[in-house]
Amino acid sequence: MKTKFLKLFLGTIVLLLTISCKVAPEAIEYGKDQCAFCKMNIVDKTHAAQFVTTKGKQFKFDAIECMINYIGQNSEENIALLLVADFGNPGEMTDAETATYLISTAIKSPMGAYLSAFSEKKTAKDVQQKNSGEIYTWETVKQKLSDK
Repeated sequence: MKTKFLKLFLGTIVLLLTISCKVAPEAIEYGKDQCAFCKMNIVDKTHAAQFVTTKGKQFKFDAIECMINYIGQNSEENIALLLVADFGNPGEMTDAETATYLISTAIKSPMGAYLSAFSEKKTAKDVQQKNSGEIYTWETVKQKLSDK
C-alpha cells in the first residue's frame, strides 16, 4: 500500500515538474501584464518584449529597452528565448537575436529610447527611409543602450 502511494506521489511530482518547466512564451496580456523592469502596464503591441528562462519562467517588458536594461543588470546566461514585438506586425513577436532594430526619433517607444524591432530587415529599411534613424543588430543595439 505504501509503495503504491509513493509511486503515485513521485509520478505526480515528476509530471508537475515537467509541465512547470515548459520553455515556451506566454501571450502578453496587454493592459494587464506589468513590465518586469519598470513595473508599468504593458499596453504597446509594437514595442513589447519578453524572455523565457531555461526553467520556463516568463519575463515580460513594456519596451525593448526595458528588456535590454534588465538583462544588463542580470545575465543572459539562463535565457532560452528572447522575443521582441515586430513593429510591422503589431502583437506578433519575433526572435530578438535575429531581428533588425531601428532607433528613430520619429517613432516613440514607451520608455523614450525610440527603439523598434522588425522581423524583416527590408521592412526596417523601408521605415527608416520614411522616418530617418539608425539600423542596429541585437548585439549593436545592446551596446548602444549600455553606452548611455
